[in-house]
Amino acid sequence: MKKKEEIERITTDLIEGIINDKGFELVDVDFVKEGSDHYLRVYIDKPGGITINDCEEVSREFNVILDEKNYIDEQYIFEVSSPGLTRPLKKTKDFERSIGKRVEFKLFEKEDGCDVFEAVLDSYTEKEITVETDDHIKKTFDKKKLAYIRLAYVEEEK
Repeated sequence: MKKKEEIERITTDLIEGIINDKGFELVDVDFVKEGSDHYLRVYIDKPGGITINDCEEVSREFNVILDEKNYIDEQYIFEVSSPGLTRPLKKTKDFERSIGKRVEFKLFEKEDGCDVFEAVLDSYTEKEITVETDDHIKKTFDKKKLAYIRLAYVEEEK
């Protein structure tokens, strides 16, 4: 079996052309096992959001390449979708786009008696993030200590 990272890298290399030609952004590629099934998931986005038709179009075109290249040994389910409202922050551009927005993140170990936080992303570097709490206190966290970080779901006022 090829390593998860290798499958994700090959998929990224092969699908980027399709996604770029359509003016979409490749947010993430994930190859995971859930229960007895393997999933190859591609997350795409564009200004204004991705539609089901966008996902179907990319899926249809990339299925041809998947059949032709046949680089995944296991049986798997291929999915193309939007990253959703609470998209994970992984790449530099994800952090750049999220400055000033509310994020939620979890630490591998508790800090100040807590391991889950929600605050506004103030800044980031390659190694750290700085957030501003609701009390207007700025706190800096080492990225290596983050189990995850993603945009927080914020209900719009009516």
